[in-house]
Amino acid sequence: MSLEWVIVHPRATKDMLGYLPSFLYEDDPRTAKEQFDDRYRFGGGWVPFEGFKMLPSGELKYPNDPPMPIVAEVKLRDETVRLYTHSWVAIIQKDGSYEVARMD
Repeated sequence: MSLEWVIVHPRATKDMLGYLPSFLYEDDPRTAKEQFDDRYRFGGGWVPFEGFKMLPSGELKYPNDPPMPIVAEVKLRDETVRLYTHSWVAIIQKDGSYEVARMD
């Protein structure tokens, strides 16, 4: 069963999500990270990138770069998956912890 992605950015469209929605399935009991790692083979799997900070607005910030707005997000059980500009993806856990990876 496919998940319902919510477009957050006012100028975004579903087409901008690319193949990302095809990597996550609600009926797959694995975490988002495990599903991305398995299905994102041409990109090398889920490879976390350190140094990002999640702002209270939900924007993603890397040192010396402007904040990146959320393009779209989806809930997968207790996780929230957010797609940001420049193909950055964050998986946010219920406790607020998160990992970020580039998936282009």
